[in-house]
Amino acid sequence: MIVTNGNAQLLAEERGTGTPVLLVHAGVTDRRSWRPLVERLGDGVRCVGYDARGYGETTYEAEDGWSPVADAVAVLDAHGIGRAVVVGASMGGRATIDLALARPDRVRGLVLIGSAVSGAPPVGELPSEIAALDTAGDAAYDAGDLDEVNAIEAHVWLDGPLEDEGRVGGATRELFLAMNRRALEAEDPGEQAVVPPAWDRLDRIGVPVLVLVGDLDLPHIRRNSGHLASVIPGARLVELPGVAHLPHLEGDPATLDAIAEFVASL
Repeated sequence: MIVTNGNAQLLAEERGTGTPVLLVHAGVTDRRSWRPLVERLGDGVRCVGYDARGYGETTYEAEDGWSPVADAVAVLDAHGIGRAVVVGASMGGRATIDLALARPDRVRGLVLIGSAVSGAPPVGELPSEIAALDTAGDAAYDAGDLDEVNAIEAHVWLDGPLEDEGRVGGATRELFLAMNRRALEAEDPGEQAVVPPAWDRLDRIGVPVLVLVGDLDLPHIRRNSGHLASVIPGARLVELPGVAHLPHLEGDPATLDAIAEFVASL
């Protein structure tokens, strides 16, 4: 389905019937990253995923003041969904939190995977190995070497920055590189609308929340995930061994099972 909102034509797809689940992808992937989870949830759950502006097959013209929250609501509206369990990863987790705060009437529960949070404290000093990757990525970007940028980002986000490069291989790595390369080449969608920071309002989230984070993820993301679970009323934290920032893309059984059990509980 093509969902028009403002200057964007959001590419969305769905599978299954039953409990509606909206899938909001990370900033280095697109809707295809959810394939292992959609398979795990099966046809008894109605999964709706879409490509955000700047990702996948969504098309758009630059538009200042556009809103990831408004885009998510537009996808829900187009599919006739009132309230959904919303699963967000990384950048998608930030949009998911903002959605829950701005439109609680549309959210039945939240799953946050290695989530970003608007208004979070500065990252602070990075361990030297991670700082070196960050510096190398910036240099490759400045030199216009998108292949090298893509390889470094696969190391950081897919493998885990302190793990050996290539920890995750095969079709999963190929898919990551294809998704992220498309994002790296995308045109700027314009300045996003300014929203109130969520960090100091997390205690206002009033739906069940499951927080997932890989133990190979970046230190500040692990730290922020712990904060989410401690501040959001009733939230539950699951730390996932042996995976990094995108455990759902890895098809990690513990990740997929935790999400499936959470959705079933609602």
